[in-house]
Amino acid sequence: MSDAPHHIPLAEEPLSDKHKLGWGLAALVVAGNMIGSGLYLLPVSLAPTGGSSLIGWLVAAVGAATLALVFGALGRLQPDADGLAGFAERGLGRFAGFNVSLAFWAACLVGNVAVAVAATGYLGFFWPVLRDPVAATFCNLGIIWIATIAYIIGARTASWLAAVALIVGLTPIVIAVVAGARAFDPALFAASWSPSGAPLFETVPASLAIIFWAYLGVESAAALSRRVRNPARDVGLASIAGVGLATLVYVAATVSVFGVIPLAAIAASSSPYADLAQRVFGGSIAGLVAVCAIIKTIGTVGGWVMMGGETARAAARQGYLPKGFGAGDRTPVANPLLGAAIMSVVTVLSGQPTLGGQFGLLVGVTSVLTLTVYAVCSASLFRLARRSRARITAIGGMAFAAAAVAFAAPGYIVPSVGFFALMTVVWFAVMRRSAAPVDPVADDA
Repeated sequence: MSDAPHHIPLAEEPLSDKHKLGWGLAALVVAGNMIGSGLYLLPVSLAPTGGSSLIGWLVAAVGAATLALVFGALGRLQPDADGLAGFAERGLGRFAGFNVSLAFWAACLVGNVAVAVAATGYLGFFWPVLRDPVAATFCNLGIIWIATIAYIIGARTASWLAAVALIVGLTPIVIAVVAGARAFDPALFAASWSPSGAPLFETVPASLAIIFWAYLGVESAAALSRRVRNPARDVGLASIAGVGLATLVYVAATVSVFGVIPLAAIAASSSPYADLAQRVFGGSIAGLVAVCAIIKTIGTVGGWVMMGGETARAAARQGYLPKGFGAGDRTPVANPLLGAAIMSVVTVLSGQPTLGGQFGLLVGVTSVLTLTVYAVCSASLFRLARRSRARITAIGGMAFAAAAVAFAAPGYIVPSVGFFALMTVVWFAVMRRSAAPVDPVADDA
């Protein structure tokens, strides 16, 4: 999961060419927006797929690059659209905008619980009692409410918490790659290739929803449209190169874990990168990895609590949520409190015997929700585009997102289907006649 907001409208001040980004630097921005704490527990969720998840990473990378091009095209066609909901509404109408807005808010909340679970997992490296489901649940709830209180104190507090964690969070991944290069065992990796023995055409597609968690936020490339020297060429190059760079990091980190730790130990782990560091470098480095992971994941929770609150406020401004969620630039306390309450319910209901199992469930549901949103935005691009190249890109984005959802486990799909069914009922029963924007002046600014 990306640790950066999905889409932030850019300031209107003109930039001279010397202050704009070349495609190479823009690619680093794209990669940096994707590489985040979402990777920290992912090897545990991918243990049933084993080393063959390497193929899934490559397939997901192609899909992510296609979707990045979709959002780059939408950003050029509709530069004043209000994020993903704005993209959907411009091409497909307010019903689509309503569903995308509420689905993105739900994905923020559910995904944030997954990040809190990852934080608890690495806290369990120091306090093994947190591997108990009951203790883990209370720890998850504590992390969520601490982050919510930080947001209520002020958005700057949550932003500071997320910013401090940014560089620190890369340390576990760097150490994992170094450890893998030093202690990689080809025989061990080969033994973990396909644990179930099922053919790859079954296991790899089924892993895509889990793997794509690490690519959520790929649409941040759209925000670069006005910041690069030659948007028509450089946004596409930056998107593909950024996804490629992130994929190299993801593949290296994943291969390192499967090439050093036996599969059974990965499946039972709550802190795979700390366990990897302990096997190769010893307890002191493992402790450093765990501390960095804890700082990063808690910082990410803080940033995404803020993102969830701001998403709900924007939805209220559009008329998609009640005015009590916010009006104009004001975010009332009830907004983050309700978000924290929903996350608390999700935390309890998603409880599993292991943290890895709970993380996998939350990641799968978040990915299916978000991939559905991406498919809707791709359909919107198809409606808005006039050039055949953009329409082909839109078809590619829809095809990948639809396939990744179709191959996902039923346990990930059913909650998402239920959510969209409920939103459809709400729209036709309540919102259809009253869903006019609350603040049209602000929306057109």
